[in-house]
Amino acid sequence: MEKRLEGKRTLITQATDYMGPAIAELFREHGANVISDETVLRAPESAGQLVEKAGPIDILVANLAADVHFGTSAVDLSDDMWADAFDIMVHPLHRLTRAVLPQMIKRGAGKIVVVGSATGLRGMEAATAYSAARSAQVGYVRAAGLEAARHNVQINLIAQNWVENPDYFPPEITDTPAFKGLLEQQVPLGRLATSRESALLALFLASSESDFFVGQSLPFSGGWTQ
Repeated sequence: MEKRLEGKRTLITQATDYMGPAIAELFREHGANVISDETVLRAPESAGQLVEKAGPIDILVANLAADVHFGTSAVDLSDDMWADAFDIMVHPLHRLTRAVLPQMIKRGAGKIVVVGSATGLRGMEAATAYSAARSAQVGYVRAAGLEAARHNVQINLIAQNWVENPDYFPPEITDTPAFKGLLEQQVPLGRLATSRESALLALFLASSESDFFVGQSLPFSGGWTQ
């Protein structure tokens, strides 16, 4: 098997959450030297400290996940719920990017893969804070991606939904008749994606095969958004 990330030093954030486990496994199969960090990077200084500790980084996988507060209307959404979404998913994205870009720019090469959400492209009712934060990630990638591209650094985002993962679609939810009915109603393909399918898209965006992709948010949702 061709190892598409041979020797690439890869930092994965929140490595035990969301898509972290699947991406780490696949990247290691393809020869990456994976540096896994399991913390939630809420503190303003934590992202910079992590990048400094990690040393040279060829690939950053910004895997950031937070409680979606499903079922909470905008009227009932508290300031703390709103702040949580941005403190965990938006502010760390900027701080990580700001910390890692100088070394990538100096080398004239690098990849930043953001594991985002299709709710950043299509709003989700009763998940206002989450949808807003994911939309902010999309806007950030679009703008920062243009700046980075001038230095041969590619920043792109996976806009996913309906993908197996321990945070949002664990078996105790997906095995219920109610969820299966919702899946058939909402997803044209009528199934969940496996975590490995999403990891394969991350692999593509982290490899040299995606060198002409700049600031893109790629829908990965079985037709839920296009």
